[in-house]
Amino acid sequence: MSNKYSDRSHVVRIIFITVGVLFIGRLAVLQLFNSKYKDLAEMQSLRNVTQYPARGFIYDRHGELLVHNEAVYDLMVIPRMTKGMDTLYFCRCLGITREDFEERMRKANKYSPYSASVFMKQISKEEYAKFENKMFRFKGFYISQRTLRIYDRPIAAQVLGYVGEVDQADLDRDSYYRRGDYIGKSGLEKSYEEVIRGVKGKKVMHVDVHNREIGPYQGGAFDTMPVEGANLYTTLDADLQQYAEELMANKRGCVVALEPSTGEVLAMVSAPTYDPNLLVGRVRGENYKQLNADLAKPMLNRALMGQYPPGSIFKVAQSVVALDLGVITPGTGFACDKSLVGCHGHPSAMSVREAIKMSCNPYFYHVYRRVIQQGKYRSPQKDSQYGLTVWREYMLRMGFGQRLPVDLPRAGMSKGNIPDTAFYNKWYGKERWSFSTIYSNSIGQGEVTVVPIQMANLAATVANRGYYITPHVVRFYGPDSTRNEEYYTRHETGIRREYFDVAADGMYDVVHVAGGTGRRAKVDGLDVCGKTGTAENYGNDHSVFIAFAPKNNPQIALAVYVENAQGGGGTWAAPIAGLIIEKYINGEVARKDVEKQYREVNPCQKLPLTRRVKKVKKRR
Repeated sequence: MSNKYSDRSHVVRIIFITVGVLFIGRLAVLQLFNSKYKDLAEMQSLRNVTQYPARGFIYDRHGELLVHNEAVYDLMVIPRMTKGMDTLYFCRCLGITREDFEERMRKANKYSPYSASVFMKQISKEEYAKFENKMFRFKGFYISQRTLRIYDRPIAAQVLGYVGEVDQADLDRDSYYRRGDYIGKSGLEKSYEEVIRGVKGKKVMHVDVHNREIGPYQGGAFDTMPVEGANLYTTLDADLQQYAEELMANKRGCVVALEPSTGEVLAMVSAPTYDPNLLVGRVRGENYKQLNADLAKPMLNRALMGQYPPGSIFKVAQSVVALDLGVITPGTGFACDKSLVGCHGHPSAMSVREAIKMSCNPYFYHVYRRVIQQGKYRSPQKDSQYGLTVWREYMLRMGFGQRLPVDLPRAGMSKGNIPDTAFYNKWYGKERWSFSTIYSNSIGQGEVTVVPIQMANLAATVANRGYYITPHVVRFYGPDSTRNEEYYTRHETGIRREYFDVAADGMYDVVHVAGGTGRRAKVDGLDVCGKTGTAENYGNDHSVFIAFAPKNNPQIALAVYVENAQGGGGTWAAPIAGLIIEKYINGEVARKDVEKQYREVNPCQKLPLTRRVKKVKKRR
């Protein structure tokens, strides 16, 4: 009996094993060697479609729209689904070559054969309308709607910034983004990215074997709506911004205009500039290459990234520091001794007010010497180290030697240089330097460098008689008018108001009194206060001017910097500043002849520069 049933059990085992092997073999063929059913399953599965939010709009201080959005379309591809399509007809529909098609498909396959990626970016509404009715012929392709930034006026490119596709660094830094997403790359678009980008939504769609959307999965139960980005309401005056850009159109340099009482940036110009619409759409890449290769560096925001010798505008800061330290009084006079440092011809200044008006170099040589050598130590070297430390602390309180916390991207923003004892100890050796080594700092040369926004901030500090508000470009954002309180902080210099009154009187005389170096900034009916500067550098000298107006209850403070403009601060920067002040306060410019002259003139030395200045010469 046992033998009989034993034989039967062997037969049963063989049958089960054989059937099992057949099933396993068939499954292997279907799953590993035949993709037909896999592809059908994929094409009849679900598609997650990202719903991109509209970025927030950007407005100027008067509510004028500066940046808005326009609908565009990205053509997406899932490479695995495109087999058997008519490639030549597809290329004709899109106006691309076969080589272009193959290169795009190669990149898509490299990303993933099974996942969607961008085949063609930013198709316009007109292009999409022509292609829409032919989409059903091309399996594996579908459209994803986006928005494109449109800049209503061709102004403020370096301030507003631009939007570009995310790179690997962006993906590594923030998991919110996916390949093909867009992000603010510069300016306000970057610094307020998280505010204006909004929140992406998602649609989960059924897709048939022809890659057509059947409808939402489970009636849209898993869909989420995108949330639009918040609007930005800036401090910029669009008319003033455009006017200042027109005055600087054929020059190199910058203009920064602030409202002293609030720290709001009225205009920020970096010249040469460019139309921000050049960095929008499919032409962005080629335009970016051309702009980036330009020797004049139009993409550089000189107002924040430029680092320049201040020249004689620094004498205003030197004056109030020395007065506060008590090493001089408002009535202190010094002879204009050109054997100490070069100067232009004028009478000796018998007061701080006169010294500022005439911009006397030997006068501020003596002022700086008294600040640096206060007689605290017998050793000139130790005494100079003490004096330099005290002087530097004052300068830092006035916003120099540090990045002012402007609400624009900090990357690349310059600090300028207010040298300390460690700087000179490293350069010359410990206790091997004294005032006689560093006296060029007295007239804004030497190792001192500043950033144009710091220059405008100095003008605002004098206008406010001793304090400044953090400069900023955005007033508030979103429907709740949210504002960042950091940008409304009042920074006190600790210097007595009466000493800033002395500086303001001297700056008034610069523009309005005979012998003043900034007479070309004068505007009839306005009490303009200013200070000229001529800064040595590579090539021709820079032309510099800071100003505020009116003298009492100031509405605007500004700095104008014109690079390599031979002739001095009073020749080029001062009249440009006067025109900008007149435009802002009066609403229009009456001096059309002056406006035409300075709009059309180009005083800047051609690039590349070939001459390097080595000696300190006279300053005005």
